[in-house]
Amino acid sequence: MARRARKPLAVKPPAADPANAKLFINRELSWLEFNSRVLDEARDASVPLLERLKFLSIVASNLDEFFMIRVAGLKQQLSGNVAETAADGLTPAEQLAAISARTHAMVAEQYRVWRDEVNPGLERAGVRVARGSQLSPEQKAQLSTYFSREVWPVLTPLAVDPGHPFPMLANRSLNLAVMLHREKEKVTKRETVLAVVQVPSVLKRVSEIAPAGPEGARFSFVLLEDLIAMHVGDLFPGFRVVGCSAFRVTRNSDLSIDEDEADDLLKTIQKELRRRERGNAVRLEIAHDTPADIVAFLRSVLRLEEDDVYRLDGPLHLADLGPIAQIAGVEFRELRDEPFSPQIVPPLQEYDDIFRVIAQRDILLQHPYESFEDVVEFIEEAARDPKVLAIKQTLYRTSADSPIVRALIRAAENGKQVTAVVELKARFDEAPNIQWARALEDAGVHVVYGLIGLKTHCKVSLVVRREADQIKRYVHLSTGNYNPATARVYGDLSYFSARDAYADDAGALFNLLTGYSSPPSWKRFNVAPLGLQERIVSLIDRETALGPKGRIVAKMNSLVDATVIKALYRASQAGVQVDLIVRGICCLRPGVPGTSENIRVISVVDRFLEHARIFYFDNGGKREVYLSSADWMPRNFQRRVEVMFPVDDEELRDRVVDEILGTTLADNVKARRLLADGTYVRVRPEGEAAPVRSQYRFMELAREKAQAGPAIPGGGGGPYQVRTTPPPPRGLPAGGGQAAAPVAVVAPHS
Repeated sequence: MARRARKPLAVKPPAADPANAKLFINRELSWLEFNSRVLDEARDASVPLLERLKFLSIVASNLDEFFMIRVAGLKQQLSGNVAETAADGLTPAEQLAAISARTHAMVAEQYRVWRDEVNPGLERAGVRVARGSQLSPEQKAQLSTYFSREVWPVLTPLAVDPGHPFPMLANRSLNLAVMLHREKEKVTKRETVLAVVQVPSVLKRVSEIAPAGPEGARFSFVLLEDLIAMHVGDLFPGFRVVGCSAFRVTRNSDLSIDEDEADDLLKTIQKELRRRERGNAVRLEIAHDTPADIVAFLRSVLRLEEDDVYRLDGPLHLADLGPIAQIAGVEFRELRDEPFSPQIVPPLQEYDDIFRVIAQRDILLQHPYESFEDVVEFIEEAARDPKVLAIKQTLYRTSADSPIVRALIRAAENGKQVTAVVELKARFDEAPNIQWARALEDAGVHVVYGLIGLKTHCKVSLVVRREADQIKRYVHLSTGNYNPATARVYGDLSYFSARDAYADDAGALFNLLTGYSSPPSWKRFNVAPLGLQERIVSLIDRETALGPKGRIVAKMNSLVDATVIKALYRASQAGVQVDLIVRGICCLRPGVPGTSENIRVISVVDRFLEHARIFYFDNGGKREVYLSSADWMPRNFQRRVEVMFPVDDEELRDRVVDEILGTTLADNVKARRLLADGTYVRVRPEGEAAPVRSQYRFMELAREKAQAGPAIPGGGGGPYQVRTTPPPPRGLPAGGGQAAAPVAVVAPHS
């Protein structure tokens, strides 16, 4: 039976310090700059066409979440007269105004790229998204049959008049605003009647249709809203259609849960998920040629301002065009990235007992270059191994058909003690996590929802095994989720260890999450919200005390926390060389004279999503490397359970520093550098320097290591054979450059 979440120790967030506002970049505007870097990839002519379409779709899905959560939150602050400012000093009203200007320009450019570059390029290649005028008579006949059989029965036309109030349209639903005239009325007296037709989400939005003859495109697709628009008159007998425009509503989707008052957290979240579909509207996307009076009417009923309206010249929500890339990409391989299969690292290529391998050495996996299947196998073997007594597992986000969850269910059915800490509040994964929690409970797994007021965001698995006359424990820790699907496209690090100190801390962590134990004295872990922020600041301050001999390299998704940023400013002022690899939001302003001139910030946006959190402190030559589930953000430090742990194996530590961080810092193909004004510029090869595309170099390294076979004899607990001299230059696919050897990161940057 599932336990109810319990209260943690109270953690008070630090007060904002607007006095130094000019030293901080606004969080929301920094995120928009990240989305702009994603759009840059869609604009890049060297990126294959179907990959450019993928980046356009990512821009759209990113904006969805941004409006549903961040813009919605600012609007709530504005309506509630909240005057509080963040470290950058901008009020909610000032942020909304700046966001509106930036997003309108971004969306306009997104659709220009679609209209002028990506869509025409696809048509030239033989891939067409056909509109009515482009369809042949045969295609129209085919679509008419499909509409009559599959689409028409699902549609429900909704009149809008005094007797039929404007319907409550679901969040992110696609709709058609249909303008009608009564056929029998005199022309001089005809009034426009409005109706709404919701495009059914239960049907495919993109359908492939037969090519239009031998001269037509090799692949033709039609959008569901266009198909409905072609036949919408059939839904309104006695009326003549005079206009039909697609529109889409985005609503506030942040859950509001009082966990202190929730007797059943699972049922409370289910109720909130239903309410999410009916939140206040925050954005209206609509076809660019929609009549002004229809736009004004929709604005009125949705209670939106003019700035909340986005007129789009192209298909609404380009994220839904993904099936085009999937279908056409099978035949048009030249329109996709070079195929790559994650590699099996030598220590795990051949084994009879994965636990025996881990007992001999710590193992580091760099995903997606090295296979996540070994993580799945770790849990699956634990489920079937008769020596395993217990499995303890955190689950934040996982895949739809999760092999890890299925393995936990099998383990419970095999009589093992299985505990799963399932985070029900993982944003936009609440519904699947509820389903998994129920399936696990039904199988006899002890399911826990974590601590009240905190999200359990750490990634930890603990296996307890009886070996001979003793108990042996094995730990897997990660910077990313237990999700085999995202592990193929997210750049993360996995760490296996049988070290007692790691196992002791992992056991204490699970006891903290599932029981009433007091916070322990950690041996190797640092845990949020129990001092992780303070530990990171102390590590930065230790480098600060070393002055110009200090060195910090930190890789993360987001850097927002003002306390940590100020500590980095102090380090820079002391002469410490600081390199930050921040994929998304960065509120630190580098290159400010007297404050941050020794700090460099880069962001890498490429084929895979950079997701690993890695923190390196040189410590006077006594290298320390930490991996973590946490970004340097207030929410990670104060409102989530996070784990940061050291890489204690010396050879693995050197690999992280010199190979992973070093190669990333050397990227001069897909890296962008943050300037003091908050904008980013591409990093380009200087002088005779060879192009370095870090993600492609990691692909090469993974292949080299997999082919090299077992670890170097006498290499102890080291990783596996790695080339130590620069390899000969090798060509990369379009958009890449020549490969480069790993680059040491201890040298100061320019």
